[in-house]
Amino acid sequence: MFRLVRPARVVPLAAGLLVVALLSACSRTAPEPEPVRSVRTVQVGSDTAGGVKEFAAEVRARTEARLGFRVGGKLTQRPADLGETVRAGQVLATLDATDLEQARQAAVAALAAAQSNHEALSAEYRRFEELRAQGFISAWELERRGNALKAAKAQLDQARAQAQVQSNQAGYAQLTAPAAGVVTAIEAEPGAVMAAGAPVLRLALEGPRDVVFSVPEDMVQAMRARVGQPDALKVRFWGSDAVVAATLRELAASADPLTRTFLAKADVGRAPVQLGQTATVLMDLPRQSGVVKLPVTAIVRQQDRAAVWVVDRASMTVKQVPVVVAGADGNEVVVAAGLQAGMDVVTAGVHVLSPGQKVKFFNPTPVASR
Repeated sequence: MFRLVRPARVVPLAAGLLVVALLSACSRTAPEPEPVRSVRTVQVGSDTAGGVKEFAAEVRARTEARLGFRVGGKLTQRPADLGETVRAGQVLATLDATDLEQARQAAVAALAAAQSNHEALSAEYRRFEELRAQGFISAWELERRGNALKAAKAQLDQARAQAQVQSNQAGYAQLTAPAAGVVTAIEAEPGAVMAAGAPVLRLALEGPRDVVFSVPEDMVQAMRARVGQPDALKVRFWGSDAVVAATLRELAASADPLTRTFLAKADVGRAPVQLGQTATVLMDLPRQSGVVKLPVTAIVRQQDRAAVWVVDRASMTVKQVPVVVAGADGNEVVVAAGLQAGMDVVTAGVHVLSPGQKVKFFNPTPVASR
């Protein structure tokens, strides 16, 4: 037999929980209003832009050659070391010249054989000329002997030229400095089998020095206008306060595919500098009046565009205003368009603002632009 079990009474318990929830909802306090944020501002006014643009540079030789052997072979010696100063004609590296010397000796022997053959045919031709004059041989026979003598002469010239080539090849086993300079790089060590033309070392030749630096795309036009102008740039070398006048000698026609900058070379003549020394290139910018300059901290990015936060004095709220940045002047940004005189631009804490947010001035009186 089954016994009927009565369910527990849950209605009063559920009613009690509902009452507690309602009381908790009634006692919940409303959220506090967002505090008014203090902002530091600057008032837009007319200013003057200009100054000096600086570029990081490096001292390099005007002419730098990668030297290699004109023949192939095994590298046996490399007397020149990195950073060594060498003179013109000094031996920098040597190949194993055994095979080249044997080829030269074979060419010399072939030259001797060709010369002996030519001398024998020359003497024979002179005797046949005498016989023809006496009528003992025909003209055709003398002509045949003459053609043989011409062939021997051609063979002699060929053997002489081949002997000269092989002599030159044997001489190419020594790599010599084409001019005085400094070894700036080593690209092969003794024991390596070198192909003809493979670089062994790099030599910076003595002569004028250049400072090499990269120019961003927005400065290319201004820099290109200075190409060839004497003393259009100034160079300050690391560790020295002295400034040397320089002439922009070359500016690349295309940008580097990785850095998107244009390589520039400025001539500093025979200034007392060291290869690889760090330098700073200084370019004077033209002065522009009537522009707007703001601190870098005032600029924000909005959908790949520059913008600033402007304070509306009537409602004391902020709004974003797009601007056009024309460049930089030291630690300030030059704004070409988007602002009007008298606007209050926020210069600090721009990353925590939102449109329509209530603000108050950090300073009782906004700081006017210079």
